[in-house]
Amino acid sequence: MSMDKRLVADLIPSFAGLADAELEALAGILELRSVRKRQLVVCEGQVCRDMVYVRKGLLRQFYFKNGREITEHFTCEGNFAYCIESIFKNEPSRLVMEALENSDLCLIPYAALVELSHTYRGISDWLRHYLENNLILHQVKADSWRFESARERYERFLREFPTVANRASVNDMASYLLMTPESLSRVRTAVSSASGKKGR
Repeated sequence: MSMDKRLVADLIPSFAGLADAELEALAGILELRSVRKRQLVVCEGQVCRDMVYVRKGLLRQFYFKNGREITEHFTCEGNFAYCIESIFKNEPSRLVMEALENSDLCLIPYAALVELSHTYRGISDWLRHYLENNLILHQVKADSWRFESARERYERFLREFPTVANRASVNDMASYLLMTPESLSRVRTAVSSASGKKGR
């Protein structure tokens, strides 16, 4: 459904600096959707066509390997989720995107957003800055997986996703951090113990 331009900046604060004409153009393509806990937003083999902004709730992206679910991303309030390779290449996704909680989402069709970026300078600048920052975040994550210890990865997770640590399951967090649930449990105990000692 399309909406009033005045709502767009309220729904997605990073759009607040755009001109009225740009907000009106975005209002014409943006769709609101509510999903239930465990509902799939993108299925394996489906083409991901939307940038999904989380207004409320929590999403997880994962893939299957040797019969196990491996978590690749968490997305909580105020952030976008999308399946990178699928949305850029317009190919079926190997990732699954699901809601870990009842969630309120804003869907922005990527192809339509790119079309608008050809006409509106503000939208073009926003999209470029967003994609640049997203690439940096993925590089930081890859470096964390390659170079940091299990404890360092968990401590980074707590800094970057402070609310997710209390909302996602141990299994989902463990696979995201490249640990077994047992290893994560030991790391969490050690970090909690160390924090307790500092607080004394």
